Amino acid sequence: MYIQSTAAVTPQASFEKILVNPDTYSGDKLACVEPDYTTYIDSKQIRRMSRVIKMGVAAAMDCLKAAGVQQPDAFVTGTAYGCLADTEAFLSRMVSFNEELLSPTSFIQSTHNTVGAQIALMLQCHNYNNTFVHRGFSFENALLDASLLLAEEEAGNVLVGAVDEIVEASHNILQRFGLYKNREQSVDLLTQPAQGTMNGEGAVFFLINGKKEDNSMAKLNDVHTFYKPMSDQEIEAEIEKFLAKQSITLDDVDIILTGLNGDAANDEVYTTLQAGVLQNRPLSGFKHLCGEYPTATAFAVWLAANILHTGKVPATVGVTAAAPKRILIYNHQQHIHHALFLLTAC
Repeated sequence: MYIQSTAAVTPQASFEKILVNPDTYSGDKLACVEPDYTTYIDSKQIRRMSRVIKMGVAAAMDCLKAAGVQQPDAFVTGTAYGCLADTEAFLSRMVSFNEELLSPTSFIQSTHNTVGAQIALMLQCHNYNNTFVHRGFSFENALLDASLLLAEEEAGNVLVGAVDEIVEASHNILQRFGLYKNREQSVDLLTQPAQGTMNGEGAVFFLINGKKEDNSMAKLNDVHTFYKPMSDQEIEAEIEKFLAKQSITLDDVDIILTGLNGDAANDEVYTTLQAGVLQNRPLSGFKHLCGEYPTATAFAVWLAANILHTGKVPATVGVTAAAPKRILIYNHQQHIHHALFLLTAC
């Protein structure tokens, strides 16, 4: 698959901003830097949209605009949490009104496919539209579905992306389990491992097709997922098998982006690999820029595509590579959902 364009609403204002002066945060969460939504959405519609819907629609519209495509042949979205704010509002009103006289608006907008549906409604597009809600594999399965559509020639251009948001209620609940911690700055996550990480969110979309074009940003060679590996040796074997499928080795990879997030228990997998098969490799993380959330790999692919397209590696990534040609991404979500991506410069 070839990435023709991409757009994102993330805790970083833009890729150019990451290159020059990335945003850093205090506390235990990295919230998105939101754009002027009136650029993408009619002001009357904005009032009826929750925050995550506005984020997703803006990213999708900007992605289509960058590619010069008015209507894609298919939409595929991944989300682990869906529209949490609307879900919270609906459940709160259910309690407040004793399950009587409830407005249906919050319920309608709380469904996980709301973002994809809203994009299709705005474009008046009736093409294939699917949303994957598979926890830490949500974005990965969205990409795999898109690849099948292209391989079977069911679609020429596919708009694929991932959306997840932070809401105070869910953040407080997860914080009680020790998932998050207070930090002076998010960039410290990679240098000061301890218990907990920083919560994150984002909306990232890609327009992909099956052919290389003059303005293609990067080639997405492959996506591979594996579930609950039994040992570090099994993870190493999966990485080597994944690269062998592409007829390359780790020596051919210029940058390795991992899901390092500053939590000692989470990062143990990566540090063990760094002492073994990834020893002396150009390895860094990306979650100090976007935070930890189930579809954070969409941010990693967005970051990798921009690096390959521009030939510039942000200093905050922590590795040095002149005009990198190949980037490997390895991430795991709570030691359960493991994913590998390989991107190549066009």
